[in-house]
Amino acid sequence: MIAEIGHYALVLALVLGVIQALVPLIGAAREDLGLMVVGRRTAQLQLGFTLLAFGSLATCYGLKDFSVALVANHSNSAQPLIYRLAATWGSHEGSMLLWVLILALCAGGVASFNGDIRETLRARVLAIQGMIATAFLAFLLFTSNPFARLSPAPLDGKELNPILQDPGLIFHPPILYLGYVGFSVAFAFAMAALIEGRADAAWARWLRPWVLGAWIFLTFGITLGSKWAYYTLGWGGWWFWDPVENASLMPWLLGTALLHSALVLERRGALISWTILLSILTFSFSLIGTFLVRSGVLTSVHAFAVDPMRGTYILLIIGLMTGTALGLYAWRAPGLRTGALFGAVSREGAVILNNIFLLTVALVVFLGTFYPIFIEVLNGQSISVGAPYYYKTFVPLSLPLLVLVVVGLQANWKRDTLKALGLRLVWPAIIAAITLILAAAVLGLDKIMAPIGFALGLWLVAGSSLVLLRRWRPLEGSLALVWTRVRLTPIAVYGVVLAHAGLGITTIGVTGVSCFQSNKVVRMVPGQSVVMGKRIITLDSFEPVKGPNYEAAQARFSVVRPGQMRTLVSERRTYPSSRSQTTQAAIASEVFGNFYVSIGEANPDGAIIVRLWDHPLVGWIWAGGFCMAIGGAAAFGQRRPRSNGPRTA
Repeated sequence: MIAEIGHYALVLALVLGVIQALVPLIGAAREDLGLMVVGRRTAQLQLGFTLLAFGSLATCYGLKDFSVALVANHSNSAQPLIYRLAATWGSHEGSMLLWVLILALCAGGVASFNGDIRETLRARVLAIQGMIATAFLAFLLFTSNPFARLSPAPLDGKELNPILQDPGLIFHPPILYLGYVGFSVAFAFAMAALIEGRADAAWARWLRPWVLGAWIFLTFGITLGSKWAYYTLGWGGWWFWDPVENASLMPWLLGTALLHSALVLERRGALISWTILLSILTFSFSLIGTFLVRSGVLTSVHAFAVDPMRGTYILLIIGLMTGTALGLYAWRAPGLRTGALFGAVSREGAVILNNIFLLTVALVVFLGTFYPIFIEVLNGQSISVGAPYYYKTFVPLSLPLLVLVVVGLQANWKRDTLKALGLRLVWPAIIAAITLILAAAVLGLDKIMAPIGFALGLWLVAGSSLVLLRRWRPLEGSLALVWTRVRLTPIAVYGVVLAHAGLGITTIGVTGVSCFQSNKVVRMVPGQSVVMGKRIITLDSFEPVKGPNYEAAQARFSVVRPGQMRTLVSERRTYPSSRSQTTQAAIASEVFGNFYVSIGEANPDGAIIVRLWDHPLVGWIWAGGFCMAIGGAAAFGQRRPRSNGPRTA
């Protein structure tokens, strides 16, 4: 009965989606307030029914209702309750239901908040949201019904993919989807602006919080995903240039450009066309990520094994939405007001230059991701594009981009001069130059990328911190006056500094682990010790243990280094239900690096293969990512100029 309630709730949500897509659009064209309000009510009702459907599926998992095919295929009785509930979004159908739920949550937010938004604009935004919801609800009901029954019902289910039986599944997909789907609001605002033929600072003021929120969640989700892959897959890597990883990176790059363009439009009334175009492209690339996971065109640890027909359906949705949006942009964008004027040397000019680099880098990632797919479709030849391609393309383009980040932070609005801008950049440049020279002298020119990476990281941290120093002016006035400036600094300013400094911290972490990581593969028996650097690693024991739904071979290690001794535990788990194996790595995390241990299969003589990694500064990668997300959250406190437009009674 619970499954039927969820199914009918989805049907009602689809009906409401159709109404939401049509009625407010007609109401906005006729300026009929009654019809426009229908869009708000249907969005709120659709959220309620979609939430009911999602709750019904989660309940089926919690109650072990194996008569529901999805529950039977992705959970079993021995699986811990927390992972049975998380399995709600651990499959294709369940993850699409989560996708639709977050889409409804976004539409409900637009309907319930933004009290001073123009009613005609809100109606058109909700209509576009309704069209997107209708497309994906139809996809869910007609091709991927999560409530399909299984007869006869098995006594016990199969099992959720063992790799997903991890706390990462609980947090990573929902947070990542909040980023992906959150950009649908930016897409809807862009389409509404093109239909109205109007986009101004007030429009950007209503748009920017949605863009910022989606960017925060996407940043947080990517960072969590990298951390999850690092300790779960047992490979000792934090990024593998996997196509689905790239699918999250592309909208992040475009979303970063969109966020800065929306800020310029809000503050200066400029970059209207840039903001609308980036809104369209960012959500389109989010949809491309959805297509990659579900199309069956690639093999990935992230991909759902589904038939290509579902991927074709999603590809049609992408083509229709993106094609319509770009066609409308080509028709209507030339007629939009061009916005405020500014000089080439200005913050607006720096944002444009940053946007060009971000678009180019996103294109490089897109080509590396899809080129093998294109080749296979054209001539059936299977090729792969790996890390060397990205080292030769992504990295050279990223270096000037990182330099430009600080230039944009220090440039004045509207117009500036190269001389004045150069003077403001003196101290960050000196710090970066000293770092470059000292690192090159110590490490040698054969590892020149390490000094460059460290110098760029400190350039970003110092250049970001300079924003606060320029505001506080510590050398001017009394100590009390300086403290007053510190106390009155808005939290949003701290957020901006933290977000950009976080990029520098991540750059330092990437440089450290990429240039200086080392590894060793050894064969060990209990009681044996090996030396790696300043560490002595001893295998203390190797014995079987039993988990709630798995059996494991557990290895305990003593890791001794000067002044410190730690015990690390690594496991090789076997899941009888699915006959799958996973590796649980043992990680000693420290400020300046991680020591990483994972075990392989045991030999008949009792020896095991042990893989040891030393990862300098790897934790800084995730620390920087979290700093960026937290800084973005703090930026929500930024005061935004009020619209001069009429308020709705």
